Amino acid sequence: MKKFGFKLLGTDKKCNARVGHITTPHGEIETPVFMPVGTQGSVKALTPRDVKEAGSEIILSNAYHLYIRPGTEVIRKLGGLHKFMGWDRPILTDSGGYQVFSLSKLRKISEDGVTFNSHFDGREIHLTPEKVVEIQEALGSDIAMIFDECPAASKDKHLIEKAVNITLRWAKRAKKHHKRRSQALFGIVQGGTFLDLRKRSLEETLAIGFDGYALGGLSVGEPKPEMLKILEEILPRMPDDKPRYLMGVGTPVDFFEAIERGADMFDCVNPTRYGRNGTAFTSDGLVVVRNGKYQKDPKPIQKDCDCYACREFSRAYLRHLVNSHEILGAQLITLHNVHFFVNLVKSMREHIRKGSFLAFKKRFFNRFDPDSR
Repeated sequence: MKKFGFKLLGTDKKCNARVGHITTPHGEIETPVFMPVGTQGSVKALTPRDVKEAGSEIILSNAYHLYIRPGTEVIRKLGGLHKFMGWDRPILTDSGGYQVFSLSKLRKISEDGVTFNSHFDGREIHLTPEKVVEIQEALGSDIAMIFDECPAASKDKHLIEKAVNITLRWAKRAKKHHKRRSQALFGIVQGGTFLDLRKRSLEETLAIGFDGYALGGLSVGEPKPEMLKILEEILPRMPDDKPRYLMGVGTPVDFFEAIERGADMFDCVNPTRYGRNGTAFTSDGLVVVRNGKYQKDPKPIQKDCDCYACREFSRAYLRHLVNSHEILGAQLITLHNVHFFVNLVKSMREHIRKGSFLAFKKRFFNRFDPDSR
């Protein structure tokens, strides 16, 4: 079985954009890469075959949600997460830190871990850094994330510093407890929009030593310029020979900005969430397919897209499906969105190799309207 590894293949000399290659036990990944989100072992509205045909090399699942149901032991006994969900390519499992702190209204944070009530059935749950490692090892994901405290955007530096400190202490415990050699373990850098906290968090996380490094606690409500400032300062300080993962981001515009500054990996629910609501991403901007203006529109979502939805169906038909509450509407628009995200980032890789990333970004920004139409 292949071990985890990362190789930097090249950079665009005009900026910090870079291309790389990740090796995992379940396959190879070219970076930069977008990871569709399959929170509960399923990319919403799509089959694993759909996700493969969209070009995805890796998906993200959530250890917290899978621990809640169907339960880690069920998945382990059925052969692990890959077999359980019928996906034979790489999987990254998020630790659930963000979900614990965002979904649970009542929680108690201690040095040991977090005690809270399940969002599903209300039962009391206690998670520790060691327990979260054990969950992800039992799931058998290719990349596991440490358990971190992920606070909402805040100008309260004392609050953010507490999250940094406890995340660092938990990171040491997670690294010590991690035993599955075929599974990579990524550290997470916290610190909100406070640059000094981010730098310290990165330095001390690097000292612990992980297979890759993630930036957490961004795109959680902070102003976009503040997020970009953190990316500008922190991403280039991360090791060249390890993957750089920007968690929970985001939009086509975010991808360009982050990749220009040196990010390698992304995940976000936007393609599936927007698809279920009848909105498609295109190179021109958002197309709200359910709107009345598309009632007789014979064009595909995007004319130069080769996804199944665009090859076979009109906006008029998709609008009919969405407004008739037919499941197929959500499936087809989601399929297009995932295809669009995955292949947009793939195009960015190609332009980095050619040294034309910034020119590609300029053309895209001149064309893309972020407002719905």
